[in-house]
Amino acid sequence: MMRDHHVILDRELAERPSGYAGPNLSPSGLRLIPRTLADGVHALMANIPPKDNNGLITGRDAALVVDAGITPTVSEQILSLVSELTNRPVRFLVNTTYHGDHTFGNQAFPADTVIVSSRANKENMTDLDYEKQVRSGNMYGDEALFDTVTGWRAPDVVFDSFAEIDLGGRAVQLWHFGPGNGPGDTVVYVPDTRVAWVGNLLCHEGIAPMLLQGGPEPYIHTLRAMRAALPDLETIVPGHGPAGDGRAAIDSLVTYLERLHEEVVTAVEAGRTVEETMATCTDPWAEQLTPALSAAMAQYQVPQDIAQQGLLALCRNLHRLNVLAAYRLYTR
Repeated sequence: MMRDHHVILDRELAERPSGYAGPNLSPSGLRLIPRTLADGVHALMANIPPKDNNGLITGRDAALVVDAGITPTVSEQILSLVSELTNRPVRFLVNTTYHGDHTFGNQAFPADTVIVSSRANKENMTDLDYEKQVRSGNMYGDEALFDTVTGWRAPDVVFDSFAEIDLGGRAVQLWHFGPGNGPGDTVVYVPDTRVAWVGNLLCHEGIAPMLLQGGPEPYIHTLRAMRAALPDLETIVPGHGPAGDGRAAIDSLVTYLERLHEEVVTAVEAGRTVEETMATCTDPWAEQLTPALSAAMAQYQVPQDIAQQGLLALCRNLHRLNVLAAYRLYTR
């Protein structure tokens, strides 16, 4: 029987593999550290990976912030940093995904800040209670912090595939190439610096993705479209983890997803169970992180043995989640 491998789920897959431990996104201990990539272009990097990164882009007339943080308190930290880095007013806030760790802080931004995102992201911002429930799995005992999230402020302006914002002498491009980690992944690209904020769509080369609402094939199509549309891309600032080489990240992820698709399809056609499929699919993180990723992790001022082994364990868990997600989609 022919199956549709391009299905996109209405909401995030709730099932997790046995013994699964996802990324710790609690804001406890989070400190955002500015990293200037170019004049007026700043990555706001979490001091502890894989907690959320953010961004600040400024022009002659206005400033744009990338993502709002997981709670209003994080948003306040972002806005405080912004005030130290620029005197331009924050006219725009872009949500790269609808996930709560990127959007729960929307409510703390000034009322005159225009929130922009893809139409698909806004369409997924309808059930705050469910989103809190799903994201609670990443809070590791700090779920009560979500009590401060009293509303889910949605984007004011949406776009389907492309939009451009003029900050005054600097254009910022917003792209939605298709589904990946979620249905509405939004890329924030600054052409004059060749830097892109990619949310959950991409991580540094060698970090596992998360298939949450779709399978490998739509994701691959999205990444190829991004590669074609942004030939000059150099640096990516992911939603989580270290910044890195954009082309290497795309190529590495396409290779991983292609193999995952082929191996899960083969397992399903052979009648294997999901457990058997997990056992037979190639795990790129069975032994160690890639040298480039290990070097990038060394930039964090944290105990390296703990950080690198923790990331390796996380990637193994995410890989198992990806096998499960693909298997469930391919056996629907």
